[in-house]
Amino acid sequence: MNHQSLHKPGFVQETGLPILEPLLDPVIRSLTAEQQSKLHDWVGAYGSPLNAVFPHTIGINHARLAGVLDAHAVKSKIFYAAKVNKSHSLVAEAVQCGLGVDVSSRFELRDALDAGCAGSDICASGPAKDDVFHRELIAVNALISIDLAEELEDLLALLTDELSGTKTRILLRFRPTSNKHSRFGIPHEQLHACLQVVAQNTDRLAFEGLHFHLGGYQADNRVEALIELSDWIMVAREYGLCVEMVDIGGGLPIRYLDADTYADFIDAQKSSHYRNGKVPGSYYPYGGPNEADDWLDQFLSATGPSGKSVAQYLNDEGITLALEPGRSLVDQSAITVFRIARTKRQPDGSFVLFVEGSSFSACETWFASEFLIDPILVPAANSTREQGGPVRAYIAGHSCLEEDVITNRLLPFPFQPLAGDLLVYANTAGYQMDLLENEFHRVPMPRRVSISADLATVQPDDHKGASR
Repeated sequence: MNHQSLHKPGFVQETGLPILEPLLDPVIRSLTAEQQSKLHDWVGAYGSPLNAVFPHTIGINHARLAGVLDAHAVKSKIFYAAKVNKSHSLVAEAVQCGLGVDVSSRFELRDALDAGCAGSDICASGPAKDDVFHRELIAVNALISIDLAEELEDLLALLTDELSGTKTRILLRFRPTSNKHSRFGIPHEQLHACLQVVAQNTDRLAFEGLHFHLGGYQADNRVEALIELSDWIMVAREYGLCVEMVDIGGGLPIRYLDADTYADFIDAQKSSHYRNGKVPGSYYPYGGPNEADDWLDQFLSATGPSGKSVAQYLNDEGITLALEPGRSLVDQSAITVFRIARTKRQPDGSFVLFVEGSSFSACETWFASEFLIDPILVPAANSTREQGGPVRAYIAGHSCLEEDVITNRLLPFPFQPLAGDLLVYANTAGYQMDLLENEFHRVPMPRRVSISADLATVQPDDHKGASR
């Protein structure tokens, strides 16, 4: 994506704090820099915090991945991971772009269908699927990833007792040795038996392939898992099963800020940069070395099974590569706008900025981490103030919880923010804005709106009926 940053990286000399300027889609950069009155109008109409969603970015992100797959001539199937964000407009845009949808609940399934996705383009990869979910998936001919041997038994019982004569499409989810302590996937000591059961029930099961999903964001461990899986592909064929697809899940990384800026920050940060004096132990790689398309190119170019490149192996074996990207498809797809309700000077001269909203709408601190980009300060319309010098501040929510802190990191501002100013967090679509949102204190859920690429059309994008 054509990301742009507003400022050069560095430190504010007066505060000694680093600047972590977010990369911005050109549409969002124009909005935050040149059309700020729109932000005030939208918050005035819909409240704070406001999640503004930009569906056009899905197509841009998809095109980058598709370009890599085409360059390697790999047959592929991309499923948009619906869990990444609750916005119906993003699911609808993914379907409009020709993507399938990866669902982990019957509610995500219903939203995908409501968005126009064909049932045959839906993959259900979540664990602990019950009979109700299975029935709905079978009814629309969705692809079901079997997470454990017991699920396979339950599915066969359902096909025998209630849905006799129905043939159901499945993958078997493998647990790689490198991930042996995970609770997800079928361990290798049970996979033989599962393949045998599938081979004995081809009248009820349409076996399409194998699946794995790893945590983290390294391409190398996916390559290692594929090499391990290649032996099981041979075993499956010995049972007379055709492996048409290998699904490697998601975990394709994106970049929120300049890579050099991020590296410099990680090297230079210290406890005094945080209001609680604690440097978090881990972060998402916000300015990592690779973006999603680089990662995918590295994976396909790496040496895989039989000493071939991964791409060549897949092509030679006639296997479709399936991906379940979430965050990498919603890169730059949303911003979250908080309105400042009150400011409070601290004894050390820093400030607390209390916003209308809570950390449940910007949730990294609940995972003992930080969202490592600076919010963009948008002063209140027609406001007058003494400019003063730069100030240090952290951001807190409106609740009675001491832990309701949006950022423990002290942020540099060019002047003191005031009540009525807006704080705009960029790139919040990927799990950030709604993973933990709730109605604590009986405050209604934050509103969300879908905005066209020309900023001319603004439509409510709150949860559709299928999600309620």
